Amino acid sequence: MIKRSQKAVARAHSEEKGDFAEQIPICKGIEKVMIRIALTKGRIEKQAAELLSRCGYDMSELAEKGRKLIFHVPEEDIEIVLAKAADVITYVEHGVCDVGMVGADTIMEHAKSVCELLDLNFGRCKFALAGLRGGNFYDGYGHKVIASKYPHVTKTYFTEKGMDVEVVKIEGSVELAPLLSLSDAIVDIVETGATLRENGLEVYEEIA
Repeated sequence: MIKRSQKAVARAHSEEKGDFAEQIPICKGIEKVMIRIALTKGRIEKQAAELLSRCGYDMSELAEKGRKLIFHVPEEDIEIVLAKAADVITYVEHGVCDVGMVGADTIMEHAKSVCELLDLNFGRCKFALAGLRGGNFYDGYGHKVIASKYPHVTKTYFTEKGMDVEVVKIEGSVELAPLLSLSDAIVDIVETGATLRENGLEVYEEIA
């Protein structure tokens, strides 16, 4: 969960002992203040909705959303906004949303003037350097090309290692890049590694 600096937050409570719901800064109980929460569409949206439900909020409107993008939480001064991950950062940075729920990968790639309030402990993934099974990315002294959806994270990592690599930004299935000889390796988020294995790739090293 992220917020822009100087935004007021309060703590929601849950009867479930040890639940992350006890730590969610949502401002429940602050009167006459509309709190706008940006949620990342997809898996994070579903997990966040479950978490907010455990906090005692009625998320039924979100469950039956259709094509709507903005929702009001019944009997609460809370609005939910659904957006793409990078846009969640933008809305919070510009102050049109008070807090956002977004993956750590998006924070590392796009965030500038937001702060992370709390690790919600779901959607666990890691950044990894990966390539063709049995390959050695660091072998030889030739020009290295890396494909990634995360050029900033990739460039930062290899700059810190003292390596000047070429980064090619890919929007879709980055696993295709080494298979088509576009790149020597990829940097992507990995959860189980199943997609890599099914496409003849493997993790060379974890980078974040």
